[in-house]
Amino acid sequence: MAYFDDLAQKLALDVLKAKDAMGDEQLVQEIAETLEASSNTMHEAFMTAVRVYAAEERARTQLTAKLKAAGYALK
Repeated sequence: MAYFDDLAQKLALDVLKAKDAMGDEQLVQEIAETLEASSNTMHEAFMTAVRVYAAEERARTQLTAKLKAAGYALK
């Protein structure tokens, strides 16, 4: 993995946490615009990381609901 991928993943996690903490749904887009203006490579890596983390969160939510409905829980 390239250095910029590591940076993009860390930034994506921080931005997603901040978005949730502040309830600011535009934060990801604002940061993405800043990155796009300065580094297309970093912008793409950041957006990929955001999409991956968001997809994983949605999948976990679905899995948890299915398990709960069946009377199970992950430890």
